[in-house]
Amino acid sequence: MTIKVIGLIQLNDLEAFEEYRSQVGDTVALYQGKITSRGEFSSFLWNELKCDPFNAFVELEFPDLEHSQSWANSLEYLNLLAIRSKAMRLTLFSIAS
Repeated sequence: MTIKVIGLIQLNDLEAFEEYRSQVGDTVALYQGKITSRGEFSSFLWNELKCDPFNAFVELEFPDLEHSQSWANSLEYLNLLAIRSKAMRLTLFSIAS
């Protein structure tokens, strides 16, 4: 079963975001993941959960839950948290497909 990781992104600093984005893909690849989609948010069709507005999204794919969790908790990814915090606010969640 493939695991997708979805990130909802509220941009704070575009320069910091570009720096983060230039490095995060390498950390994903170390855990057999790949970035499958990136884009800008257009509009809510329904928002019964009252999600905060966001600017962009990213979709990652991993072979299983273990790989996605290992990536999210890895030293390689944790080393990007300072620049990520400057760049954005992020909601990150996984789904099985």
